[in-house]
Amino acid sequence: MAAPMFPVNAHRHDPYRTFKFRVIIDGKPVAGMRKMTALKKKTEPVKWRTAGDPSHERIMPGGTSYEPITLEQGLTHDPVFEEWANLVNNIEGDSAMSLKNFRKEVIISLLNLQGQVAINYVLHRAWVSDYQAMPDLDAGSMNAVGIQSITLQHEGWERDTAVNEPAES
Repeated sequence: MAAPMFPVNAHRHDPYRTFKFRVIIDGKPVAGMRKMTALKKKTEPVKWRTAGDPSHERIMPGGTSYEPITLEQGLTHDPVFEEWANLVNNIEGDSAMSLKNFRKEVIISLLNLQGQVAINYVLHRAWVSDYQAMPDLDAGSMNAVGIQSITLQHEGWERDTAVNEPAES
């Protein structure tokens, strides 16, 4: 028999949906979050051969790299993306940066359908490498929503094991 997918909620058969999530920067949820790209990492394979067996190639793990993520926010008055992007490059003067504050820990929470935190990931030492303040503007489209985005470089992520599966009713 297969292991239960949800130990606390044995009645649950479906995996979590991806439309209920929250991103926390500086201890506050980001307003109007629309989309986030996937958390991905890649470990490079290192190929080698031993002198006693030159016909057989072996593979061992090499360095691991983490792909940047992109966060999209509906255009609001929440200045969190712009303020963070400005810490990386000061547009006033000598383009100095805030070495103390430009890297941040980011918490990504996946919520169940009842709005409870089901899974948390912590993104380590993230910083803004790309910032889009406004989308293309088009007077011919009444149904478009303004989206701003940031791309974050980071030094890895890990699951917050202190967050347990919430009991669902």
